[in-house]
Amino acid sequence: MPETAELPTRREEAWRYSAVERLQGEALDDWRLIDIAAGETFRETLLIADAADTKPTELHRWRVSVGEGARCEIFAVLSSAEFARLEIEVTLGNGAHFELGGITVGGRETVREIVTRTIHAEPEGTSNQTVRAVHWGHGTGNFLGNIDVVRHAQKTDAAQDFKGLLLEKGASVNAVPQLEIFADDVKCAHGASVGQLDETARFYMAARGLSPDLARRLLVQAFLGDALVSLDDDETRESMMGIALDKVDRAL
Repeated sequence: MPETAELPTRREEAWRYSAVERLQGEALDDWRLIDIAAGETFRETLLIADAADTKPTELHRWRVSVGEGARCEIFAVLSSAEFARLEIEVTLGNGAHFELGGITVGGRETVREIVTRTIHAEPEGTSNQTVRAVHWGHGTGNFLGNIDVVRHAQKTDAAQDFKGLLLEKGASVNAVPQLEIFADDVKCAHGASVGQLDETARFYMAARGLSPDLARRLLVQAFLGDALVSLDDDETRESMMGIALDKVDRAL
């Protein structure tokens, strides 16, 4: 990106909690375009994990067009990079479906976030987004999700579900779910919550001989599991879950 290019600021809703200072030199206009033909099924997984080629800033921006009756499934784990961001803009055709399962984990001073805009442009489209965030230290996890339903997109069924888990004081999780609905025959819902590990469950598990580390791992696994429940590839699901859990284990 040219040095004179203007960086986003936190005054912009989609960048409200981002580490915008880490975007210097990033190609902000470099969008990946995905076009899914009518009736087709598309699945993509994104794994940002500790590796030799992981960059300090991992910016992934995707624009997806889902044709009539087609299906798009995206599953992502963001567990590395000082700043990791997955941004998805999806436009749904008649009867199309969008499924998102996302996980962010991290500590230290890292920022990891998932940002979505789902445009229900035609009738009878469906979408479901499930995002889980687990953070500690001074790590930050963000989810900004916008659902737009145009005036003639009747029979739309759209849902977002975000939950954040703070393992230490000093960590933060931010959720900004938004609905903009112009049709009147729709079913749209969103929910967001942030909390800590269930101490009652930890006590129960300790009373039955489980170590604190194992108890924490099992509780975190149960918490994260919802994000990948729609991924029907067992091997891929277990691999993605393992990477997220190992990140927590190594850090705490």
